[in-house]
Amino acid sequence: MHESYTLLIEVGALLFLLGLLGRLSRRVGLSPIPLYLLAGLAVGHGGLLEMHASEEFFAVGAEIGVILLLVMLGLEYSANELVGNLRAAAPAGLIDGVLNALPGAAFALLLGWDWTAAVVLAGITWVSSSGVIAKVLGDLGRVGNRETPVILSVLVIEDLAMALYLPLVTALLAGVGLFGGLKALVIAVGTVLLVLVVAIRYGHLISTAMSAKDPEALLLGVLGMTLLVAGVASKLQVSAAVGAFLVGIALSGPVAHHATELLTPLRDLFAAVFFVFFGLVTDPRDIPPVLLPALALAVVTMGTKVLTGYLAARRAGIAEPGRWRAGLALVPRGEFSIVIAGLAVSSGRVEPALAALAAAYVLITVVTGPMLARLPDFGWFKQWLRRRAAAARRMEPLPTPD
Repeated sequence: MHESYTLLIEVGALLFLLGLLGRLSRRVGLSPIPLYLLAGLAVGHGGLLEMHASEEFFAVGAEIGVILLLVMLGLEYSANELVGNLRAAAPAGLIDGVLNALPGAAFALLLGWDWTAAVVLAGITWVSSSGVIAKVLGDLGRVGNRETPVILSVLVIEDLAMALYLPLVTALLAGVGLFGGLKALVIAVGTVLLVLVVAIRYGHLISTAMSAKDPEALLLGVLGMTLLVAGVASKLQVSAAVGAFLVGIALSGPVAHHATELLTPLRDLFAAVFFVFFGLVTDPRDIPPVLLPALALAVVTMGTKVLTGYLAARRAGIAEPGRWRAGLALVPRGEFSIVIAGLAVSSGRVEPALAALAAAYVLITVVTGPMLARLPDFGWFKQWLRRRAAAARRMEPLPTPD
């Protein structure tokens, strides 16, 4: 009985603290993710006040948090939209992968880590935070801007890439070797294609089986199906996160819309639990030694991410200010980076320092990213752009007479 009281006290106190931190973050205009991570660091192993009774609860909640983050991402797109975005944004996605994954892999090798750690760190530096970026675009009133579809297309490509990357990295972390990794990748590609075909041709039947008019039944049905598919996917070594993402893709119409409304509070709760759990299992004493490497990695990959958005927007015919807005908006890393690091560290096959490096890296990008996104709104930045445009016009060759 004493242990149950302790569990309730620890969980209740920590969730109440997260509520206060979330409110504080919104007051100052920042993402709550770094505050959730800091809260986990404060009460985890080596923290100011270690909580042991609630660790198992937060471990299970963290896994559910990842699943809900992915199914909510899937609910944002129909299968047809996904295929259309994939075709249109494929070049931008390729640029994104090359410019942002390779620095992470190279950095891991420079630190003396093995190829498995290099593949993991490549994923951590590659993927931007959809949640943070969506909030920044809304807060800055840029949802209707011309460059916003470019930003969203890059994020969609990254989401799709994660559907293939996560099974591959999971297989590598399981130690199944190159053949096992390729097998997992083939299974993932086949599963994704199969679900897309089913979603395009029969998605309306799946949605019809669930009533959007009964909120309770819809919530239980969607949540149950998501957890079931995620569990089966995990059993098949395809990744529970990928299974959840594909469930979201398969649902459409009013069912998807109402499911999004019903699942959003659960997603927010368990996503917060996930970030806290990552902090809980990361010893804050491991962060100071990796702080400078994390800062160096953040500076390099923030620059490559800005270049990614700039080139993608230029390819779409966006003017100079919009190119900078697109590039600076893509800087924050968040949920996927922590998911990848969490998978790697829990496997025990990578350097323990990777968790601390990932936590410090995400903290740096999530805190500085929203602030950098505001740069194009400052007067001095607009003047600098005007001077650049004027200099470019002076360097243009005069037209030759006919």
